[in-house]
Amino acid sequence: MTYDVGDQKRWRRVFRIMKGRGEWLQLSVFQCRLSRRGMVELRAALAEVVNNNQDHVLFLDLGPADEVKPRVSSLGKAFEAVERRPVIV
Repeated sequence: MTYDVGDQKRWRRVFRIMKGRGEWLQLSVFQCRLSRRGMVELRAALAEVVNNNQDHVLFLDLGPADEVKPRVSSLGKAFEAVERRPVIV
């Protein structure tokens, strides 16, 4: 998930919401492994903060976590995918 939020106060609120749900990769970029319910809850939490006329939030769904085989190339600091582990609800 990545976002571009025009207001510093809203940006901090979005960052705090994301910090509890995913791994912070860089600035406004998070890598998350979410269930369907988790995605719905995240979208609802963000919808309360985001200004639809000024902000942009982008979700990239890579499919089921047990089938994800990230193909990522990077320059500089090494990229490591979030560790797969069971989520108990």
